[in-house]
Amino acid sequence: MAAKIKKGDRVVVLTGKDKGRQGAVLRVLPKEHRVVVEGLNMVQRHTRPTQTDPQGGIKNKEAAIHISNVAIVDSKGKPTRVGFRVEGDKKVRVAKTTGEVING
Repeated sequence: MAAKIKKGDRVVVLTGKDKGRQGAVLRVLPKEHRVVVEGLNMVQRHTRPTQTDPQGGIKNKEAAIHISNVAIVDSKGKPTRVGFRVEGDKKVRVAKTTGEVING
């Protein structure tokens, strides 16, 4: 199945503690049906000192969100579903609300 959400897409969170907040997709985990969004779903991890990080301590990082809980933001700033259309010889992603082609 084609990817509806890709790395770099601007998405809005639909449910959960970060509902309504927007961010860019940093990583897509297709096998787990999850995405990691920049600055959202932050969790604290207790890390021990290593050679690369001699300080250690409590670090904040983004946790993955289920892909069904995020939606792509269209050109008007509203959440939209994604459809597909063939233009010429290419299959492109299309915003359902506006009908515009999604860059990516």
